[in-house]
Amino acid sequence: MALWAQMTPQLQFLPTQTLNELYPDTFPLDVRHYLASWIEDQRWENFDVDNMEQEPQARRLLDQMVVLLQEVAQHNPNVVERVKLQHISRNMSVFQQRPMQLVKTVRDILRKERHLLAQAGMHANFPPFQQMPQGPPETNGTPQPAREDGKTDVDNLVLKVLEIQNCRQTLHRLQEDLNWEKQEMESIQGQNELDPQNADQVTKQTRIQQLEYNYSVCAEKRVQLLRDAVCALEQCQSCLILRIKSWRWEQHRATIGLQFDDNLGPLQTWCEQVLGVNGKLRQELMLVKRDHGGAEQFQTLEENLAHLLQTLIQSSLVVDKQPPQVIKTQSKFSTTVRYLLGEKMAPGKPVLLKAQIITEAQARNLGQQGVIPNENVGELINSTAILEHNTSSKSTCATFRNMSIKKIKRADRKGSESVTEEKFALLFTTEITITGCESPYGIQAISLPVVVIVHGSQEINAMATIIWDCAFSEPNRIPFVVPERVPWKQMCEALSSKFMSEVQTQRCLDRYNLHFLAQKIFDQPDISEDFSNMPVSWAQFNKEVLPGRNFTFWQWFEGVMDLTKKCLRDYWSEGLIFGFIGKQHLHVILQNQPNGTFLLRFSDSEIGGITIAYVGPSDNGGRKIQNIQPFTKKDLDSAGLGDRIRDINCITHVYPDLPKNEVFKKFFTVPSPPNPDGYLPFKLTTVVNPGDPCTSTPSIPADTPMDIYGQSMNNVYGPNMNPGMFSPLPQSTPPYMPEQIPVQGPLYPSPMPAAPSSEEIDMEALEGILSSICQNTNKDLH
Repeated sequence: MALWAQMTPQLQFLPTQTLNELYPDTFPLDVRHYLASWIEDQRWENFDVDNMEQEPQARRLLDQMVVLLQEVAQHNPNVVERVKLQHISRNMSVFQQRPMQLVKTVRDILRKERHLLAQAGMHANFPPFQQMPQGPPETNGTPQPAREDGKTDVDNLVLKVLEIQNCRQTLHRLQEDLNWEKQEMESIQGQNELDPQNADQVTKQTRIQQLEYNYSVCAEKRVQLLRDAVCALEQCQSCLILRIKSWRWEQHRATIGLQFDDNLGPLQTWCEQVLGVNGKLRQELMLVKRDHGGAEQFQTLEENLAHLLQTLIQSSLVVDKQPPQVIKTQSKFSTTVRYLLGEKMAPGKPVLLKAQIITEAQARNLGQQGVIPNENVGELINSTAILEHNTSSKSTCATFRNMSIKKIKRADRKGSESVTEEKFALLFTTEITITGCESPYGIQAISLPVVVIVHGSQEINAMATIIWDCAFSEPNRIPFVVPERVPWKQMCEALSSKFMSEVQTQRCLDRYNLHFLAQKIFDQPDISEDFSNMPVSWAQFNKEVLPGRNFTFWQWFEGVMDLTKKCLRDYWSEGLIFGFIGKQHLHVILQNQPNGTFLLRFSDSEIGGITIAYVGPSDNGGRKIQNIQPFTKKDLDSAGLGDRIRDINCITHVYPDLPKNEVFKKFFTVPSPPNPDGYLPFKLTTVVNPGDPCTSTPSIPADTPMDIYGQSMNNVYGPNMNPGMFSPLPQSTPPYMPEQIPVQGPLYPSPMPAAPSSEEIDMEALEGILSSICQNTNKDLH
């Protein structure tokens, strides 16, 4: 198989004429592919094609090849391939009269393959021609497993099983022939003493010896084939389990917006095929033990197959639909667990799946010791479900539709650790009996980490814990270990992916946005250097408040995501919002623009706000840059951003020089017609700085005042700032098409939450309420 494994990737580079010469019509490429392992195991070079005495051996190889092709065709699920293989097997009859020609054809093909690989720089022992890709690009420095469906490996396993079965049938025929010959010999000996001169006796004796020799050779081959098949099964199953783990890892990473294919169909098929091969090999092993005796020499094989079976059965339970990763007590949620070997479960008693909540420490012990924890750390409602088979989807799932956490027991907290940093998980357990297996197997699956909260004010901080866990945890980690610090470039990837996913946009955060975010989280607004390799800590992300603010970086960033998702998605997607930009950069790109030029940026002083920065006249006849007080979700719900931009007369062109009435026209609200009841319609109009000659009609009450900071254009740069660090954006339409970021949850800070009922009040809930009050009053809880 080694030769074909290295030859396959090179076929696409061979000219059509070379392929046709290499694999003639009498021995097409399909035969080489499907019987690769068997072909390379035969001793074609031992044949002398001119020696007619070897013709019986050649004919036996031909017969075996035809039988193998027919069996491969029979087991092929593809109708077209099945018919094609059956047609090929019938056409192999051209070699019936000249079986040695088959030997010569196959031998020449193998020689030519070796020659082609040698020309490509191969060594004599045929190491891999080139390093084949191992899977998706590295994530967090860890290569991801290859996304293969294992079809080739399973096909090879099926062929190996067929070889073992054919060998067993050959042994059976040899044993029958041997028994007959011995009986004939005994009848001859009964009539006469053994006479060396008796030709019949000598022939019989020679025949018996030949049969005994052939039997012993075939028996040894049978055992070796069985060992090889078990080894191949182990390798194939290792690839399968690695792929299941990869699927779980991709599901985990999908929380921050990375792509994830949740289709479990191919994995289920792979599991079922591997289970079927395991069952056939166990049957063949039982027959070998019966025929050969001496069960001790096969004990290792038996133990290996039993271990592979147990591992496969226990690895096939997966959480198909994860529970929400932030769960509020006494709130309903759902989750679905799927068993990939559901169609192979023994009929009869229903399989009941039980769920329980476990701590991080219990999850760690579960991975190391495999012991189901006895201590109950939380009370789950509706924590059982039956594994049910769906014939249309061919899936076997247990769906927990109305699960709820009634109460939770917290672990002792260390130092400044908050309840929103404590991670739990749901553990699902049951016992499964597989058809053909005598005893049941205990199986379990664990969910992604979850954070349990008791009050809505804790949700944003809890989500920060989940984002950090999903973005920066390593594959195959000890539950639920995460690094305390990560390079800023990894943080950039996570923020951009989450922003795109949450806002549901294809536009990501550009380098200007990301540079400003770095300046903000590191509190270095005057630094123009690259932050890529600077470490950012969990404390900087969501534990320490930003300088001069009463909120953390994540709370501010989440507020921007929420505002963009709910009010500004189309504006952002079309590049009309510059987004994250510092005041220094703002001055650089607007300082030479004419009066009325403006851009939209997210407020860096208020959670969930967007402001308009524009060039306006100064008192001394010059120009200055001014910022209108940020609009929040509440403001934009009453009047959209497009209408507000239309109303403000002192802004005329969106940066770099696009007329606002053309760019934002699609977002303007069409005036309402008069009501049929006679009432006149009204509208809200946005006015900036009433009395200023550049604004709208001053008789209408102002919606929001302008926040003007009168910095000199000569003093806008910090001590380490270089005016040339920021280059104006290219003047194209749409104005800004950078990169991305994520957001979710309610606006922050939220209004004072309603007091819970007396049944809900506990110390943790009280802490959540007090925390919300303090956030709104800018006071510390402690």
